[in-house]
Amino acid sequence: MLIEIDFNSDEAIYMQVRNQIIVGIATSIIREGDSLPSVRQMAENVGINMHTVNKAYAVLKQEGFIQLDRRKGAVIAVNADKAKAVEDLKEQMRIQLAKARCKQISREEVHALVDEIFEEYE
Repeated sequence: MLIEIDFNSDEAIYMQVRNQIIVGIATSIIREGDSLPSVRQMAENVGINMHTVNKAYAVLKQEGFIQLDRRKGAVIAVNADKAKAVEDLKEQMRIQLAKARCKQISREEVHALVDEIFEEYE
């Protein structure tokens, strides 16, 4: 999996790494049980600090996308706790939908966007 960092982005680099790994899982580029590169290897491949990669991996572990194993390193292990995932999504969507309402984005436009994005992962 190729991680591409936009050094001009306002988004933190560790979040860019995290997000690209999550998209990789959603699009089946990386699958359950696959190992990610070591922290050192990922940092060298992407051209970023090891602490940044370590932070991205820590967030992914906390969110239930990977497990850290001393022998295998970071392994894709998607957490099966669907109820918690739905609650987390609901909280994130609550803010995004509030922003959309402030910008007069309609319910229909939001539904169309959700459908469009969801189809990218099928």
